[in-house]
This record gives sequence, C-alpha cells and structure tokens, in this order.
Amino acid sequence: MRLISLFGLPFVAALASAAVPFKGCQHKVKESIHGPPRGWSRHNPAPKHHMLELKIALPQPKFPELEQHLWEVSDPSHPRYGMHLSKEETDALTAPHPGTLDIVNEWLASYGLAEESLTRSSANDWVTIRVPVGLAEEMLDTTYHVYKHAETGESIVRTTSYSLPEILHNHVDLIQPTTMFARFKAFKSTLLWANQVEAPVLSTPSGTITGPAGNQVNASCNSTITISCLKQLYNAEAYNTSATNGNELGLTAYLGQYANNMDLQQFFQLENPSAYGSNYTFVSVNGGLNNQTYAAAGVEANLDTQFGFGLTWPTPRTFYSTAGAPPFDPDMFSPTDTNEPYTYWLDYVLSQPLLPQTISTSYGDDEQTVPFTYASRVCAGMAILGARGVSVLFSSGDYGVGDGNPDPATQVCYSNDGLNVTKFLPTFPAACPFVTAVGATVNIPETAIFFSGGGFSDYFVRPAYQEVAVSEYLAKLAPGTYEGLYTSYGRGFPDVSAQGMNFSIVYQGETALVGGTSCSSPTFASFVSMLNDARINVGKTPLGFLNPFLYSTGYTALNDITVGNNPGCGTEGFNATVGWDPISGLGTPNFEKLLALALSMA
Repeated sequence: MRLISLFGLPFVAALASAAVPFKGCQHKVKESIHGPPRGWSRHNPAPKHHMLELKIALPQPKFPELEQHLWEVSDPSHPRYGMHLSKEETDALTAPHPGTLDIVNEWLASYGLAEESLTRSSANDWVTIRVPVGLAEEMLDTTYHVYKHAETGESIVRTTSYSLPEILHNHVDLIQPTTMFARFKAFKSTLLWANQVEAPVLSTPSGTITGPAGNQVNASCNSTITISCLKQLYNAEAYNTSATNGNELGLTAYLGQYANNMDLQQFFQLENPSAYGSNYTFVSVNGGLNNQTYAAAGVEANLDTQFGFGLTWPTPRTFYSTAGAPPFDPDMFSPTDTNEPYTYWLDYVLSQPLLPQTISTSYGDDEQTVPFTYASRVCAGMAILGARGVSVLFSSGDYGVGDGNPDPATQVCYSNDGLNVTKFLPTFPAACPFVTAVGATVNIPETAIFFSGGGFSDYFVRPAYQEVAVSEYLAKLAPGTYEGLYTSYGRGFPDVSAQGMNFSIVYQGETALVGGTSCSSPTFASFVSMLNDARINVGKTPLGFLNPFLYSTGYTALNDITVGNNPGCGTEGFNATVGWDPISGLGTPNFEKLLALALSMA
C-alpha cells in the first residue's frame, strides 16, 4: 500500500508557524484525472452559490506504526495476538503533525474559515468545511461542472483537476468531492416475488442432502435459502449466542436504504419465531433517516437485517443508516454536494469508544472510479477498525471480473486512464487488504456462482498474509492467461464466500427471493459474530481483523469450493479450484471446525 509518511524534515514545523501569504502563492496541481469515468458527461459550469461539503484529509505520519500494531494483534502466532488498541491509542497513531494543523488552519483562515466553521474527526486527520462553489474554485484553482450519468440520469458537481499552494502539498493528502465519480451502490441481483418462484419451505420431511460438513441438510435449501438452511449447511445448528456478554453485530446501510421493521418482524415470525418482538439499535450517521413506510423499504437493508439479525439472535445488533450524497438538482435552492458515505461512517464509528466486534457492508463500486488517494485513506480507516478489534467484512461485488459479460463484442470493461483499453475491474472497498471480502456460492454441493466478484487490485499490492495462497493459484494458470487484463501482484479477492442466491426475505409485506454477494457478506459475518460470542464467553478477545487468521490456519476449517467461474469483460473469468481462487476465496464456513480453532487461539 502506498501510505507514505510525509514528515521527518526539520523545517516542517517552522513553515507552519510562519505567516504565509497563501493567496499570493503559486498553485500546483494536487490531483487530476484524465476525464470523467465511462458513462459520465460534462454539462454546464456549476452555479457559484451551490454548496459543497469538502473533506480535507491530513497526512497520518504514524500510520506505519499503527499498521505494524495491526499485523501483530491479528496474527494468531504472534505473542500480542488479540491485544487490540483503544480509541485513544489509534487516535494518537493517526493524528497529523502539529505543524500540519497549523499551516492548514492558516490556509483556511486566509479564506475566512475560522475554527468555528470547521468540523474535525476524532483524530483531527479529517477537516470538513461547507463552502460555495465559487469559494472552492478560488481555494483549489479549479472550475467545477455539473456531470450527468447517462444510465441513471444522476447529476453531480465535480472537477477533473484541482490545485493547492505548493507549500501545502505535503500537508494535505486529498480534498473531495473534486475528482471522485464513484457511484457506490448496493450489491444485489434481481428481486423475485414469491409468486414467481416456488414458495419457501422451512422444513420438508422427505428429502435431505449431505452438506459439506457431512451432516444432512434439508433438500429445500437447494431452491430457497432460509436461516435454518444456513445453520444446517454451515454446521451451526447446535450453537446458541448470548444476549448479555457484550458481543454485538453491526450492519451498515447507505444511499437511502431503509430497513423496514414490520418486514423484519414478519420475517422473524416465519424463520426465527424466538426473535419475534426483538429490536435493534438504530444509529443515524450524517443525517441518515429511518423511514418506516412500506414504500421506502430497501431490499438491501431488509436482506441485511433479516438474515444478519435473524442468524445471530439474541446477540445485540446495531444498524447504521448513513446519508449518502444527494444528486445535484439545478431546480433546488442551493443543495449540498457531499462525498460518498464511507468517510462519514468511518468518522462516526472511529469516534466511538465501543464498537460492534463484527461489521458487514454490502456496497461498493469499480476501484478505478475511486481516486487512489481516497481509496488509500478509506482503506486506512478499515485498518484502524481492525486494530481496534473489529472484523470488517465487505461483499466482493456482483459482476464477476468486471461487467459480468463474457461476450468480447459487447463487454464494457475499459480503463479510465485515457487509453480506453479492456481490463478487469476490481471492486472497492472489497479489494482493500484490511477488509475480509466475501464472494458467493450456490446450490448443495456448493459451487461458486457466476456473478461472484473477484480478481486483483490495481491499487493495493498483495499483502504478505495471502502471498502463498495467491501465488499457488497464479502458478496454476496457463502462461499468458488474461495477460494485461489484471495486475498479477495486486491484492487478491475475495477472501472467503457463502451462499448468495435465492434468499427468502420479506419485502413490503410479501415474501420474495433475492440474490447477490449482498447475501453472502452478512451471512459470513453472522458466523464470525458467533465465533466472537464464543471467545468472549470464555474470556478471550474478539477475532478482530480476520485475514491473517484465515490464511494461516482458518482455511482448514472452510469448505473449499472447486467448481465455478466468474465471467466478465469478454472472458470466462477465473475458475474455482483447490485452495484459494479469485471467485470463492478460501471457501465457505464450517462453524464447528472454526469454533474449535477460534477457542484454541490465545
């Protein structure tokens, strides 16, 4: 990862304390992109009065030290395994240099932005300001335009380049929204109403199938996935969680996705009657709403809460609703353009002294639509959560190696660097090396499903924890396979997988089936939460960042998936095989085996 320490030069603090006439300083380009990503087109200049909420990331000179802590507390073979850091400790390791705070404050003050108009993150490494486009253009020596997305009609205010006084370049990592066009979206496939398919059957006396753990699984699970199916399939029927030991599961929702409580209770009645009447903690982040009308019910939010909370009941649950970036509407009076929601969510959770031990998210976008600087900072935020003992899981994406299309004539996987060459499109944040990415399987016996997102990051190099597993996979590929389409030394994803098709949910009062890696992430996360529950019960710390454990010993307690491929970008994609592969990762959970391993560790 390119997370660079920018300090150590003796004159940095001196620069900060001197009066600097910023408005007379020469601006130098800080960040630029070749042009808007495919699908976006530039329209009129943005109105000067349109309000922007700019987030300014300040360098974290001690981040390498935090990263070292993360590796040590996450490695089961290290003496410090499980010794997670506190909020105060991670804040200290991500705080900017005092000289940086001084010089950035002085720059902001030169434009009339005093301390009372600034919002700072818990570690002071992010500063948020609200300014009109006209002032932002002066500060950043740029011109904002309205850009429109051809497919959705959505409009946003962005630019393709911005500049800062050269003296500030080592004191600011990035400023957004400027060059980021990412459309972070929920991962899910087509919703099918129950009257379009066979009605879900919770138990069928006639007919069972042998599951991967050797136990019998209800045959109906091959057509409809329920809570009971997942517990049977992944060998967790005998485990009961605690409501009082301090363990907690967190689920996130963005972009106006609302979990409907009436649907949730109806689902509990159908699939986990013991949970009927139970509730969860709702947390609004950055003005996130909790619209409980049926019309506002979100398929993704319903899926996450119904299966995540249903599988882990009575473990306490938290649902984070984070307001997304509103589209630009020229007919509205001065609407505010904000960033994608991850930084707002990270700002909030990292400011909290206590966090859920397991958190699942089912949103993302093509990595190349996210500027490298921004992806690095969001990824660093995930590392901070890991250092604090949180297991962070993300869906791997629903378009195979890129667009889900195997036809070379109609595929749309093109680079956004001006060369317009065909390339695989990895997913972010799934490709961040500090999260656990979850792919999807289908059927019993399980096979990797065609839409399961997977591949190799173009931004993040392969971390040491997966070097052996990924190198073994690459060695099996015929020489020249997909040459030039992917970065062979990049971080490989997904890490693991779980069922991802025909999940029976309740949506707007009706039973429906849904599929996608949005099913897989909360499912795998639920079993991780159960493992944390078991460790906490015997006085051990939670698992925290999972990947060093999974790649060192945890894989022995997973069901290896060896059949399937994930087409896209005019190819058949990657194949599942023995060991790790970029479609099913290391495999699906065998809870009893994972439990034994988890309890055997310090």
